[in-house]
Amino acid sequence: MTGTVSAEIPESADSRPRHVAIIMDGNNRWAKSHRLTGVAGHKAGVDAVKAVVETCAREGVEVLTLFAFSSENWRRPKDEVTALMRLFLFALEREVRKLHRNDIRLRIIGDRSAFSPALQEHMEEAEELTRNNTRMTLVIAANYGGHWDIAQASRQVAAQVRSGQLEPSDITDDLIQQHLSIGDLPMPDLMIRTAGEQRISNFMLWHLAYTELYFSPVFWPDFKEDEMRKALQAYAGRQRRFGQTDDQIAAKAAQQ
Repeated sequence: MTGTVSAEIPESADSRPRHVAIIMDGNNRWAKSHRLTGVAGHKAGVDAVKAVVETCAREGVEVLTLFAFSSENWRRPKDEVTALMRLFLFALEREVRKLHRNDIRLRIIGDRSAFSPALQEHMEEAEELTRNNTRMTLVIAANYGGHWDIAQASRQVAAQVRSGQLEPSDITDDLIQQHLSIGDLPMPDLMIRTAGEQRISNFMLWHLAYTELYFSPVFWPDFKEDEMRKALQAYAGRQRRFGQTDDQIAAKAAQQ
């Protein structure tokens, strides 16, 4: 599953997604609808994370990427951000061993420099503990933004050009992808956003070039096994053409 992955747009895909990416939205609105604090909504969202991870692992999904905290989320009220950081640390301490027991690898992407030393240390320990697990890779995007990801990849490539390791003419889609946060993993087949919003919000901009989008009206804390299965079923019913015509797709299907 890992290694060099081409940035070339494929010509076909299976009915089951290899990589699912999710923007987990609606914790605050869920909390308000239940007359609870925003922090309570985020805590309820952790239960949805567990349910979705378990469902995707059972369904044979290879990679699950969850947008936990965007680079824009620092704009939220300070007390909410502080509570989110505590919850993130608590989840790492409590849940990582469960992931390990279930043979799930954890990877965390994003700019870690803004996090506390303690949180950064727990991130590294969690990744190291699960490094050799193979059943599924769980990617947590924290202090992540699609613009940041492309910019940091571009800086790495620019440094190689400046040092003489590369010529400008050597820069290709594949080369840039190799320097992205998860450039070694399959591109997302399915991107889900909950709570009725229909935008990408600076999430995995490079990676979503040909990803199927699924928007659910359900708030994230209520998006559990049944809702995840609905999304997978909706994906299975779509025809992914990748720039080809319906006739071309039908002809290829007939040859199989």
